[in-house]
Amino acid sequence: MARSGTKLGARRWLFGDQLGPHFLGPETDPGDDGAQQVLLVVSKAAFRRRRYHRAKAQLILSAIRHRAAELGPRARLVVAETYREAVCTIDEPLSACDPTSWQARRLVRELGVEVLPSRGFMTSETDFREWAATRGKRRLLQEDFYRWSRSRTGILMIGDEPEGGRWNFDADNRLPPPKGATTLGLPHPWAPVEDDIDAEAREDMARWQRDDGIEFGGREGPRLFAASRAEALQALDDFVTHRLSEFGPYEDAALTGDWAMAHSLLSAPMNLGLLHPGEAIARVVEALHRGDAPLASVEGFVRQVMGWRDYVWHLYWHFGEDYVTHSNALDAHAPLPPWFDTLDADATQARCLASSLADVRDRGWNHHILRLMVLGNWALQRGYQPTATTEWFTRNYVDAYPWVMAANVVGMALYADGGLMATKPYAAGGAYINRMTDFCKECAYRPSDRVGDRGCPFTAGYWWFLDRNTDRLSGNHRLAQPLASLRRLADRDALVEQEDVRGDSPP
Repeated sequence: MARSGTKLGARRWLFGDQLGPHFLGPETDPGDDGAQQVLLVVSKAAFRRRRYHRAKAQLILSAIRHRAAELGPRARLVVAETYREAVCTIDEPLSACDPTSWQARRLVRELGVEVLPSRGFMTSETDFREWAATRGKRRLLQEDFYRWSRSRTGILMIGDEPEGGRWNFDADNRLPPPKGATTLGLPHPWAPVEDDIDAEAREDMARWQRDDGIEFGGREGPRLFAASRAEALQALDDFVTHRLSEFGPYEDAALTGDWAMAHSLLSAPMNLGLLHPGEAIARVVEALHRGDAPLASVEGFVRQVMGWRDYVWHLYWHFGEDYVTHSNALDAHAPLPPWFDTLDADATQARCLASSLADVRDRGWNHHILRLMVLGNWALQRGYQPTATTEWFTRNYVDAYPWVMAANVVGMALYADGGLMATKPYAAGGAYINRMTDFCKECAYRPSDRVGDRGCPFTAGYWWFLDRNTDRLSGNHRLAQPLASLRRLADRDALVEQEDVRGDSPP
């Protein structure tokens, strides 16, 4: 077992999502690593625990191996069955920045590792706890947290006022895709060139699958996301140069022929710890002040990174370890059907669902609207069990970790916490999907139809969801009008019967 020691003298254990330079160095000056010695661990048990998407497993393994190569003789890379087994081979003091899961935090303390405060976010855990304490019995609203963060950091602020006179430009960032367009017409996003380290990662996966019974999901494909610090900086530069200006207006839009749209594709390297959110924010704010990007796009990016990313990180700890497993306010118990669980995009005729599942199957990624308003919306309407749905997102997305998906899936997508996070369920019918995407144009279903052969499964599913949950949602004032409309539906009985029969079959 590792011996404890001083923070300056201890070898730093870097977890696989703590790979950037800001995870080295003492607490007082994380920028000065002083040629610190490093431990990197690949735990086969971590990959055995979940059937990770191939793209996710390959990215994590590649990133760990790239970091070891960058550090050279300063790094010791240990491949073992478990983290505990690896650490017990280290006969010197270890320190670590507090890990990103409840389980890992228990482990480092049990092993006698010296624990430094967590890093990689704009707001410390102490600062968040102090802010939350000031709220009293008021809900911890994301918008309030975001404004407090802006005021505290001075980002996009002029004195005590928000730059541009508004805190939030979300209303300007809801454009549908350009009419008749198949893409936004932007340059293809930066993509890495795989190297020998990537080949080693793929060899690891093939050997584990052959010899150790470790399984992976999704399809094999080229690595699309940054796996090293240098690559992460290239990806950031590419976004700021080519897509930032268009990011805001089309933030919520989707096109079948444009998987990346104007999104940054930085969530994966940022959640691996390769980029600090502060440096990404600084780059986009610089672009604003140079006149190279509009305020609405810059504010939208800052809100996603400093407002939303920090918010769900802190809620993971604030809500507690049992938040996912103990949240099921809508009494949703349907198991994930095999076609959904295995990313069988070809099983469904619903074009939005097929395209979104194909994105995940082929890349392990799609942007937030497809996650929330297509896949999450479908899981909500169908009553998929919250813990199983959260696991599905966690193992299939390259940028997903337990802290990322807890509040995003349980609180936001599924409303399983009964409103601790969101003020109403994010249920929507085909009209929203038709307005914000091109999916409905060539679909077998019509978004305006509820029943019949052309009845849209999302439109029907929306009313079916409200019908099943009327009693549970009747006290929510934001749903008073939809519930009143439900009572007036002339085809309500036929719709419910149709969706009861459909059940978990692919639409």
